[in-house]
Amino acid sequence: MYYEPVIGLEVHIQLNTDTKIFCSCSTLFGAVPNSQVCPVCLGMPGSLPVLNRKVMEYAVRLSLATGCKINNTSILARKNYFYPDLPKSYQISQFEEPFAEHGELVVKIEGQPSRRIGITRIHMEEDAGKSLHAESFVGKDESLVDVNRCGVPLLEVVSDPDFRTPQEAYEYLVHLRQIVVYLGICDGNMEEGSLRCDANVSLRPIGTTTLGTKTELKNMNSFRAVEKALEYEIHRQEMILENGGVIEQQTLLWDANRNVAESMRTKEYSHDYRYFPDPDLAPISMTAGDIEQVRANIPELPEAKRERFMRQFSLPEYDAQVLTESPKVAEYFEQTALRVKDKKAASNWIMGNLLRSLKERNEHLHQLKLTPAFLAELLTLIEQGTISGSSAKEVFEECLDSGKSPTLIVEEKGLLQISDLDAIEQIVSSIIEKNPRDVQDYLNGNEKVLGFFIGQIMRATQGKANPKLVNSILRKKLALLSK
Repeated sequence: MYYEPVIGLEVHIQLNTDTKIFCSCSTLFGAVPNSQVCPVCLGMPGSLPVLNRKVMEYAVRLSLATGCKINNTSILARKNYFYPDLPKSYQISQFEEPFAEHGELVVKIEGQPSRRIGITRIHMEEDAGKSLHAESFVGKDESLVDVNRCGVPLLEVVSDPDFRTPQEAYEYLVHLRQIVVYLGICDGNMEEGSLRCDANVSLRPIGTTTLGTKTELKNMNSFRAVEKALEYEIHRQEMILENGGVIEQQTLLWDANRNVAESMRTKEYSHDYRYFPDPDLAPISMTAGDIEQVRANIPELPEAKRERFMRQFSLPEYDAQVLTESPKVAEYFEQTALRVKDKKAASNWIMGNLLRSLKERNEHLHQLKLTPAFLAELLTLIEQGTISGSSAKEVFEECLDSGKSPTLIVEEKGLLQISDLDAIEQIVSSIIEKNPRDVQDYLNGNEKVLGFFIGQIMRATQGKANPKLVNSILRKKLALLSK
């Protein structure tokens, strides 16, 4: 391509505080429309906002996690615009003096060198309400407004225009979501609007540094939608430029059903919003002591946890990557691994059987009856030879359903593995005597017959025979017959 994309992202992170940013109204998702409001978030005359200190703490956490410089003083400003779901006709945000600046996140794409993505700023702001147009219960040619979301606290993370591909943007969003979930400041649920992303896109000839005219993409409800929308817009702008056209600065809405972006409005400039400091809110001051107090309570972040899992539990990089994608999965693995000798076996069971069962049952980890202690107990039974691998899967499923301990399930179902040498030898000898033709086939060099014998032995023991002992004894007996 003759042109190089230049992409910047603006990510709105909805904080999981119990109350709104400037009042005591609940932030609970899914409440009856217009039921979680008060004079403050409705902008009634005479009402005064009071900043939620939890929002400040969460802002410090994210700023530290992304290496941002936290400003000693920041200003809350009014961003003025009219829209039906904005009762005050202004939004309290930050502009000239944001909370934090100049951080970074590192993006890693397989097979490519890591890339540093700069963070221009992190600032606090309140959310607007929600306009409903296309829902089935909304009449033709009308819109409904739900202002429950007005005043819900947000952190906006504005990146530098450092992305050069849609894939980099996708990886950045995945990484940022992972961080905010680990920090405990956001649930990362895009379906409920907890994480929203707008993208600015422009093209410039390869080898030049001057930025082209940018467009803004909105209405993308997943990370993959962001990636697809960027691919579409890059191609659209490229076609316009190659045909001698001019890019118009505008806001585009992404239509995920049709995979197209359509013009919403001509893009505003910052002066259109007539920012000015909110006269009802004092400047935010952060001391070094305030910041260090928050730093002391920041949990272990995903990258550090991944490195520790590889070092402490001798896990491959792939396993550590999968297990640390979610803090809850990471915690479940660690509690299991600390109870068993074979850490890799714990990793395999969690990445395979456990995560697959969660998906099939549409459940979350906290709903599982199979606790880390029970999974460790199951793995120990396998390691000690008490039960076979096939029986272990049966015990696993039963434990998921009943919540009983693996040991109790093994006793109730009679699943103890047969490891008695004499008993296994008798069964092996009996199977060999009953199948003389297959014995001869094996002696003539047909190794595949070995699987047949093992299958017959396991069937005769209802799958309870120790597979390692079965294999060893069977080979020895067949070897004796070849002499």
